[in-house]
Amino acid sequence: MADDLTAQLATATLDNNASVQRAQFSDRVPIKSIILRPDGGSGLAGKLARVGGWVKTGRKADKDAFAFLELNDGSCSGNLQVIVEADKGDLGQLVLTGTSLVVDGVLKLPPDGKRQKVELRVEKVIHVGLVDPSKYPLPKTRLPLEFLRDYVHLRSRTNTISAVLRIRDALAYATHTFFHDHGFRYVQTPIITTSDCEGAGEMFQVTTLINEAEKLEKDLIENPPPSEADIEAAKLIVKERGSDVAQLKSAKASKQEIGAAVVELQKAKDNFAKLEERSKLQPGIPRKDGKIDYTQDFFGRQAFLTVSGQLQVESYACSLSTVYTFGPTFRAENSHTSRHLAEFWMVEPEIAFAELEDDMNCAEAYVKYLCQSLLDNCREDMEFMADKIDKSCIDRLTMVAKTPFVRITYTEAVELLTEAVKNGKKFENHVEWGIDLASEHERYLTEVRFQKPVIVYNYPKGIKAFYMRLNDDSKTVAAMDVLVPKVGELIGGSQREERYDVIVSRIKEMGLPLEPYEWYLDLRRYGTVKHCGFGLGFERMVLFATGIDNIRDVIPFPRYPGRADL
Repeated sequence: MADDLTAQLATATLDNNASVQRAQFSDRVPIKSIILRPDGGSGLAGKLARVGGWVKTGRKADKDAFAFLELNDGSCSGNLQVIVEADKGDLGQLVLTGTSLVVDGVLKLPPDGKRQKVELRVEKVIHVGLVDPSKYPLPKTRLPLEFLRDYVHLRSRTNTISAVLRIRDALAYATHTFFHDHGFRYVQTPIITTSDCEGAGEMFQVTTLINEAEKLEKDLIENPPPSEADIEAAKLIVKERGSDVAQLKSAKASKQEIGAAVVELQKAKDNFAKLEERSKLQPGIPRKDGKIDYTQDFFGRQAFLTVSGQLQVESYACSLSTVYTFGPTFRAENSHTSRHLAEFWMVEPEIAFAELEDDMNCAEAYVKYLCQSLLDNCREDMEFMADKIDKSCIDRLTMVAKTPFVRITYTEAVELLTEAVKNGKKFENHVEWGIDLASEHERYLTEVRFQKPVIVYNYPKGIKAFYMRLNDDSKTVAAMDVLVPKVGELIGGSQREERYDVIVSRIKEMGLPLEPYEWYLDLRRYGTVKHCGFGLGFERMVLFATGIDNIRDVIPFPRYPGRADL
């Protein structure tokens, strides 16, 4: 075998095109560029390649003369089979799952009947990153996703999580492409905010008051504040230094002498002021009138992690017309369900000179684009998901990409649900006009009643946010939700209330203070315009696409009650 490989290398060296083109910013050939070719890589047989990756599985063969390794570098789901002879390295180390390798070799056609179209015969081992199999937490056997949450820093080495991350990446790229192609501008909205977009109050607070209080408490223990006697002594020194200056002036002393005395007087005054100020320090968080004094906080007022970038991005929609934001949002909701995270990502476009129907049209086009993009550009990973996670995921993407969405009013939705109950359907949550539709209601409409995506619009004002436009019936608002199979609500949006008097009334009606929203009201005071927008929960889109059940498994570093690893 070694003689054959040497001969191949010698022949290949004579050919200027013998090496497979390496990555532009890495001294290796991505495995994807070999095995995902239309011919599966067979057309590269005889060419030299340097590859790097992590061993998925390995086994020694022919009385330990050589080893077969399945190498994966994360560029795709598939592995490249690597054959390495015993004289090239310690096979006992190389076959261990998790070992990292960089090797040079020749691509060769495998024997007939083999699954793979090409394999790499190693000529030289460039690098080995060793693994202790007694400590490595990810054996080659399939592991439950729940178990992998304890190893968020390593779980991306597994087939499922790496595929999820590539799908997530493809959806993010498709998001930016869709909005860029339709003339939207990408606006980076702040993560720290002083307004509550949802008015729900479930926000993480951003403050330095606790840190400063802890520092002060430690400082007061190590350096106790001055006593009353210390203050009186310092005051007496000021009086004495003042008397010295007065005497020198009375005696018509030189300017130099008087100046030196004035300097000493000023030092005494500064010392007295510092002691007096320090004597007033009290441990704990500063308070005023029985309440926490946020004027002493970092921002001079209460601040939070944002639950949405919508309000801020609206300000740019009212100047650039079509904009969107895509970033992390936060909700301090103590929920342990499979559908909730404390930190999650939202895609939020905002369109000026547009109404609710325009909003629904944009949302439908966007979701269809995402689905088609995965079908066109992420086929290998979607096929992996169909094989290992959800057999219907590709059919579901195809259906959504090709099928017009059903559109019904909230009132019609409640009527359909009520009819279902009369016909024997049982829901855990009671159905009546005015309720916020539960996930079971949403999934019934999209999975059972229509078996396609559904847009429900014109919701009761009592269950929606203050910024949604009040309809003429004064009972409903111009809101809409896009419901899809598997997850229920995927998108929530609305036409925004552009009428100043109406939105002020809505803010007061919901018991919210006007002051934090004065800037938002300015958009209605100065050149108000009809506009609309929506928010897509990015992790929910990944759930929908992959068929994975728990939202904690579709975000790289999940944050939820009790867990914020790394």
